[in-house]
Amino acid sequence: MKKKIILILFLFMGLSMQSQVLIALLLGDKLNTGKIEFGLDGGLNYATIAGMESNTWTRNFNLGFYFDIRMKEQWFLNTGVLVKSNFGLDDLSDADLEFLNATTYDTDGEYRQRISYFMVPALAKYKFDNNMYAEIGPQFGLMYDAYIEFTSEIDGNSARIREKNKDAINRFDMGLSAGVGYRLLKGMGWTLGARYYYGFLNVYKDRSGTNVNSLFLKLNIPIGLSVEKKDEIKEFKAEKKEKKAEKKKAKKAAKQEKKNNSSEERI
Repeated sequence: MKKKIILILFLFMGLSMQSQVLIALLLGDKLNTGKIEFGLDGGLNYATIAGMESNTWTRNFNLGFYFDIRMKEQWFLNTGVLVKSNFGLDDLSDADLEFLNATTYDTDGEYRQRISYFMVPALAKYKFDNNMYAEIGPQFGLMYDAYIEFTSEIDGNSARIREKNKDAINRFDMGLSAGVGYRLLKGMGWTLGARYYYGFLNVYKDRSGTNVNSLFLKLNIPIGLSVEKKDEIKEFKAEKKEKKAEKKKAKKAAKQEKKNNSSEERI
């Protein structure tokens, strides 16, 4: 099982996004066991970079996969890789552009910093009996792309120019993450959650205090089911069906009793 997890990590990081999702779908059942849950991790990411004149948060989609590994009773290790995770900063000021040595253009428009990372969490996760969870721990990042994006609209025509600036940015990042969430369908469905990340390292090589702050609004979708989980779902569906039948029976009995009482009153 450990070899399979290592293999899937490298496959996800080395292949295109379409291939990554395909591999997840194909190997989901094999990766899900009684002690490990595997699935897709996606959502919205709101991020900013401290230490710059602009403080406008940028919004991006993120996508990856996760593992919930049971350690002891209700304690889990949450890990995986966000293979599409973009940080950055919107509305760069003139001072920001000067510091970044960015090319500027003689037309109105907006400048943004975009930085793409592989993000790997290693969080201690506690699942409560009410299907809520809380998590905290370190998170690590590996930068693989970065650019300054200029967008403008002239006479109804949109223009977008990207200027690479990977050399100005530190390749590695790490920090602390903490989050909470809730699992739907009495703990057997999708999971909704929020996670905050505070980076400890400088984003830019030539300026201190430029750490990342990011808020993830996330949705976890399990891929494949373990035998134990399948049995739980069957039991849940049977219990739901039984309750529905009992409710219908009680409703019918109440209706009949009302009818009988009405007949007695007439007599």
